[in-house]
Amino acid sequence: MSLLGNILWFFLGGLFLGLSWILAGFICCITVVGIPIGIQCFKFAGLAFFPFGKEVVYGGGTVSLLANIIWIIFFGIEMAIADVFLGIFFCCTIIGIPFGLQCFKFAKLSLMPFGAEVVSK
Repeated sequence: MSLLGNILWFFLGGLFLGLSWILAGFICCITVVGIPIGIQCFKFAGLAFFPFGKEVVYGGGTVSLLANIIWIIFFGIEMAIADVFLGIFFCCTIIGIPFGLQCFKFAKLSLMPFGAEVVSK
């Protein structure tokens, strides 16, 4: 079931979300200070392309908190808003509810990506 969900997800919204994470990663990698943030963005781009069968586990410490604050200011709000609107759009139909829930998972991840890890279910 995860394979079918991932294939449908990729064509119905995952491509857009994955490319947004990649774009954010490239922008962050312009400066030396932003390279760790960019690398984290590239990790989550893979999750954005194929999210079914994976979970996000949150943790972290002070460094993660500071990185999340900087992230929210520059990229997080915009990406979270886009994810929420896409999730609402998908949840308008019964078939789209699993895809909408994935979008809401990414909205939370868009606000707090640092200190988060992706694990398989």
